[in-house]
Amino acid sequence: MTRFVRLVAIIAVVAFAPMTAFAMFETRVEVQSFSVPDGAHPHDVAPAPAGSVWYTAQHQEALGPLDPKTGDTKHIHLGDGSRPHGVIVGPAGHAWVTDSGLNAIVPVDAGSEAVDVFRLPADSGYANLNTAAFDAKGILWFTGQSGVYGRVDPASGEVTVYRAERGRGPYGISATRDGRIFYASLAGSHIAEINTATGEATIIEPPTPSQGARRVWPDSKGRVWASEWNTGQLSMFTPRTGEWRTWQLPGDRPKTYAVYVDEDDKIGMSDFGANAVLRFDPTSERFETYKSPRGGARVRQLLGRKGEVWAPGSGTDTLVVYRFGDK
Repeated sequence: MTRFVRLVAIIAVVAFAPMTAFAMFETRVEVQSFSVPDGAHPHDVAPAPAGSVWYTAQHQEALGPLDPKTGDTKHIHLGDGSRPHGVIVGPAGHAWVTDSGLNAIVPVDAGSEAVDVFRLPADSGYANLNTAAFDAKGILWFTGQSGVYGRVDPASGEVTVYRAERGRGPYGISATRDGRIFYASLAGSHIAEINTATGEATIIEPPTPSQGARRVWPDSKGRVWASEWNTGQLSMFTPRTGEWRTWQLPGDRPKTYAVYVDEDDKIGMSDFGANAVLRFDPTSERFETYKSPRGGARVRQLLGRKGEVWAPGSGTDTLVVYRFGDK
């Protein structure tokens, strides 16, 4: 049995708009923390639409399903040498892992827990695989920090790898509601859109040089949000107009790692500098800051399902869920 703790509180936070405007307001949030096996180093998390929550146990060659009702978890071994980085839930409800140790995409059956391995072609080299997303036709696209991105056809298992135009850096990747695919290049400090028919990527330059765009996530309007690691900023790109907008996170030394957009178009971020999860309302242009329950959480990614935002504490071997009661 895995221990879990639930905290319910009315948390007062400082809300920041661009430049100098700020205000005080309150939001009700329920915070529930689950422990996972010591040393697991959960890197990414992916809640299924209902039921289990998947997480990558990066330091233990495993994928862990967590039962939020009981706190129970176990590890599914992915293979010797595995170093799972990202995990998402696919169209059929199965888990899909980007495994940098195996240099492979690893699907795990949600029912039988059977593990399959789709290895990258031998001549593609070490990709340092990061994250993945499905397009409108059910093709999985992935990134590798060594300077590649690629695709997997789940029906055939065929893997195709493309070289990124500017080399090292492809990291976060996500799909719009209509299946367009965008990725962020951490080392390259840009985002890019992949033409899913040809595999070609078009680079899109953010307004801030050397910002270190790390992850991307689209909202319901098709706007693409980016977390900027080097500058501690949150940015938004509107493909229809080509316009960018940028906001600085609150605090002295923000380090924006993850970004996630929920079903209400509220923007979630993780901030290494503040050891916190943040929430941004694009309408009011205000930030809310929620300190992680434990020091040194090192939340590397966010994902959610209706009413919930999940955060893996890679530094504390925990998974934390935030349930917001908006007024």
